[in-house]
Amino acid sequence: MSSSVILQPEREKSLLRKHPWIFSRAIEKTEGKLRSGDTVDVYSSDKQWLGRGAWSPESQIQVRIWTFDQNEVIDNGFFLRRVERAYAGRQHLIQQQALTGFRLIGSESDGLPGITVDYYNGVLVCQLLTAGAEKHRNKIIWALQKCFPDASIYERSDVAVREKEGLEQRVDTLHGEVPNEVVIEENGIKIIVDVKQGHKTGFYLDQRDNRAIAASYAKDKDVLNCFSYTGTFGSYCLAAGAKHVTHLDVSDLALETAKRNTDINQLDMTRCDFINQDVFTALREYREQGRQFDLIVLDPPKFVDSKASLNRACRGYKDINMLAMQILKPDGLLLTFSCSGLMTTDLFNKVVADAALDAGREVQYIQRMTQAADHPISSAFPEGFYLKGIVCRVL
Repeated sequence: MSSSVILQPEREKSLLRKHPWIFSRAIEKTEGKLRSGDTVDVYSSDKQWLGRGAWSPESQIQVRIWTFDQNEVIDNGFFLRRVERAYAGRQHLIQQQALTGFRLIGSESDGLPGITVDYYNGVLVCQLLTAGAEKHRNKIIWALQKCFPDASIYERSDVAVREKEGLEQRVDTLHGEVPNEVVIEENGIKIIVDVKQGHKTGFYLDQRDNRAIAASYAKDKDVLNCFSYTGTFGSYCLAAGAKHVTHLDVSDLALETAKRNTDINQLDMTRCDFINQDVFTALREYREQGRQFDLIVLDPPKFVDSKASLNRACRGYKDINMLAMQILKPDGLLLTFSCSGLMTTDLFNKVVADAALDAGREVQYIQRMTQAADHPISSAFPEGFYLKGIVCRVL
């Protein structure tokens, strides 16, 4: 007999809409012996079967649904079908853009909660972040090997969210030989990716389209690339004819890689500055010095970790956007982003509008930006939409 979870009365509505999360407060009781990561059948209070998912006793999200098909077994074949489906759904994009780096698995949006896999030119980098993903790691690795027999596989489950699942952080080579770095190419730009120590799985593939948008505005512009990481927004802008690019970041390693990215794309190093400084501090100094730019890219890290931190994060976003607006030349362009899922589009619009008021500048929103197409959003899981951006004309 399989283990099961029985919901409180009236708590099945989200599952009937195929949302994959069940919070602890929605659960009435469990039946059978449950261990972390075990597969459980989920029933409504009147015993209607709703879904089959992974049990996570340490997390507030105690069940993440694998399937809404009662006949589907969570075995090797299940994971292989999910990986094949995700890969097939990205084939058009991969071929159209000749991508050598792309998001292969986007967790809940690809029907695989807690599993993220990125492909970097022959290396698959995966994050297994939930109890269910951990329980089935061998099946997941097997499925990846079946789909990509020539690829190496590296695990970067070195994130704090695993601790909320009662799991230790983990980094390991899972298959093959994994180099420290690989080079991918997108939109004609070569990019060095540090798969072992870089941010997330090594790189921010989700900004691919937005880097191209930045480049489309960059010709003859003096560009400030804030939170530059390895400088790819700047490389795009230089390749598109930017007059000068200033990269700002607090990591020497990232800035060194930004220099190397400039070099491997045969771009003019004399038209670049690479400055290790806190962005908030630097923007205030530029304002005091009267230094101005034609175009600013503002791509900060996630400021919002929880609903409790949302107000503080909004103040941070407003402050940094205000400072950027104050150092733009008249009719300058600000490309501003938030990668915080809890920051809704409407709230982000309001934050930028409030920043414009505080900056004493009139601002027009002229283009919207979002995550690249290999980061799809399931209609049943709106939380999969996290990256929002605005091209602002600052008058």
